[in-house]
Amino acid sequence: MDRQTWLDQRRAAVLASYDQEAPVYDDHGYPTQPQQHWVARLLRTCPAAAKILDAPCGTGRYFSMVAAAGHRVVGADQSAGMLAQARARGIAIALDHVRLQKLPYTGEFDAVLTIDAMENVPPEDWPLVLANLHRAARPGGLLYLTVEEVDEPVIEKAFTTLIRRGLPAVRGEVIDGDVAGYHYYPGRDRVTGWLRAAGLQILDEGFNQEDSWGYRHFLLQKPGSSASPSSAPVRPGGR
Repeated sequence: MDRQTWLDQRRAAVLASYDQEAPVYDDHGYPTQPQQHWVARLLRTCPAAAKILDAPCGTGRYFSMVAAAGHRVVGADQSAGMLAQARARGIAIALDHVRLQKLPYTGEFDAVLTIDAMENVPPEDWPLVLANLHRAARPGGLLYLTVEEVDEPVIEKAFTTLIRRGLPAVRGEVIDGDVAGYHYYPGRDRVTGWLRAAGLQILDEGFNQEDSWGYRHFLLQKPGSSASPSSAPVRPGGR
């Protein structure tokens, strides 16, 4: 099997899983408190009545935070099931059925949220996705990005297993029923290299550990002066 065919199969498995789980997705006990902390920081720094892109938005878990801060939110997701749940909240000013790899926006948003998503993006697509997020933001716009990490023994075991099965995997890819068909863990050094190559400035960074895995949080900025009124600077101190 060639790698692209295999990745297409993995993407279909991820999408089917999200569509199926959408009605009960918010019942899962995901560690959202650190994410909420970082989202709140970003929203406090945005200009008044900012336009925020949540991509992928999933069920719209962060929509209420955006609205409560006085901002407008646009959601985008590849899962029709997730978008149906997001639509039921009645908060987003628009919802678009589109993948991160196909985001069509150019300079429309004061800030972008990409939360609990990049683990489903293969290494070949990371530069494209980051370029799309960069393009979606206005000059001076902010981005909040999460990146999952797992312990090295997990990555090594998964890679060895996949290669023994004759699958065209690369190191960092993990395939099992517990991760929606596909996860990729590039590690901090590779991620920061991709961020720099995409022209995104790292304003702040944090990490929180959850047993054998954890979340790395990046608060980023697209260079340039925003046409919107300036707001308070982002200060270090994230988790």
